[in-house]
Amino acid sequence: MPQPTPTPRAARPRTLTTESGAPVSDNQNAATAGAGGPLLLQDQHLLEKLARFNRERIPERVVHARGSGAYGYFEVTDDVTAYTSAHFLGAVGRRTETFARFSTVADNLGGPDAARDPRGFALKFYTEEGNYDLVGNNTPVFFIKDPLKFPDFIHSQKRDPFTGKQEPDNVWDFWAHSPEATHQVTWLMGDRGIPASYRHMNGYGSHTYQWTNAEGEAFYVKYHFKTNQGIRSLSSEQGAELAGTDPNSHQTDLLQSIERGVYPSWTLHVQVMPADEADGYRFNPFDVTKVWPHEDYPLRRVGRLVLDRNPDNVFAEVEQSAFSPNNFVPGVGPSPDKMLQGRLFAYADAHRYRLGVNHTQLPVNAPKATTARNYGRDGLMAANAQGRHAKNYEPNSYDGPAESGSPLSAPRPLSGWTGTHEAPQHTKDDDFFQAGELYRLMSEEERGRLVANIAGGLSQVARDDVIERNLDHFRAADPEYGARVEEAVRELREG
Repeated sequence: MPQPTPTPRAARPRTLTTESGAPVSDNQNAATAGAGGPLLLQDQHLLEKLARFNRERIPERVVHARGSGAYGYFEVTDDVTAYTSAHFLGAVGRRTETFARFSTVADNLGGPDAARDPRGFALKFYTEEGNYDLVGNNTPVFFIKDPLKFPDFIHSQKRDPFTGKQEPDNVWDFWAHSPEATHQVTWLMGDRGIPASYRHMNGYGSHTYQWTNAEGEAFYVKYHFKTNQGIRSLSSEQGAELAGTDPNSHQTDLLQSIERGVYPSWTLHVQVMPADEADGYRFNPFDVTKVWPHEDYPLRRVGRLVLDRNPDNVFAEVEQSAFSPNNFVPGVGPSPDKMLQGRLFAYADAHRYRLGVNHTQLPVNAPKATTARNYGRDGLMAANAQGRHAKNYEPNSYDGPAESGSPLSAPRPLSGWTGTHEAPQHTKDDDFFQAGELYRLMSEEERGRLVANIAGGLSQVARDDVIERNLDHFRAADPEYGARVEEAVRELREG
């Protein structure tokens, strides 16, 4: 009987193996007790395959669940060393590898990209001094100013426990009791509420951060990433149509643009406030529901962000990416912004829950330009044994990593009593003034669309007192603004 001609080694397919590396002889038929019998518990390959399949999904993010990401670089174009000693910002022309994740906020992982919703704009800079995470949005402001209200806010925007869907009654009832949301609501319901793509929107740090220079001088800054593709947005009608025909529209656009070599980019500008001007400013500069007027603190160009590489695996690199605003580097630090202070804890804790205590060892989250050296050990999926005889305590006598003695940012003097406090009042603090300014900046056509978008949701609210509370907020921002929303709501409810 003739023997089969052996397949040349170079042409043979690689052998399929189990997770322990053993070869799999049959990947089409499970082992049974006889040809037609029941399955055998001893079929290790079947059990391993089904068990892994059952665990392919991890808990989705409570917020920012639906996201897209890409790698690129940040390049310094202008000298800002007068304001910060951060190494990655220290020399014109210096490039730092970066990973960006864009996302919608309120919907679930399977939600459409073209929803009317703020967009997350999160950046991870793999710097030579460690990873720096900047977690922001495509709006310069937010709905609330105190983290104690954040879980309630998100609950009001997410699916109702009884109906299982987003309810206008919940959305607008929360906003009715949160007058500070008026500014962000005006942003969200305006023309920029539905970006045409992730490439065609700005990004903002939103919060106030601290920069410290080499001399120890402190400055407060706000980040503005201006899209170089130009702002493009969708109307409510266009967004609804696109969400129905292509729920993955923004993911597709980002992926395909990078694949064909059309690399999206943004120019970073910052507003810089000397630290000693903060306490006397006319409104609280750490209130994330407000912007700093550019005439007071003009934009200063810093550099450009370019995205030029797609992830190889969306789950491993986008879904498992973890950003935390408490990942600072020397020269950059937090401000007293209460919402930022709450997020310093909440983001890292969310990732420990979703991904495990060792999530920082995953390739997308691990430092790339330096090495993490600490005494963290063990826990789920630990890969940081750090060698034989390595000590897991500090200080020690074995040349283990030791503290630097140099703070990342400048200290801030404190005084007063402990306890729960409302934000300190400045002379011009107001929840409505900037919302009114934004309304008055709009063209007549933009105002009409804003009013229609608000009325479309507010008119569905069942309780008259909730509607009236929200109308009071718009009236306080601008009398015309309130009157037009009131008229539009009445027409929709009577029609």
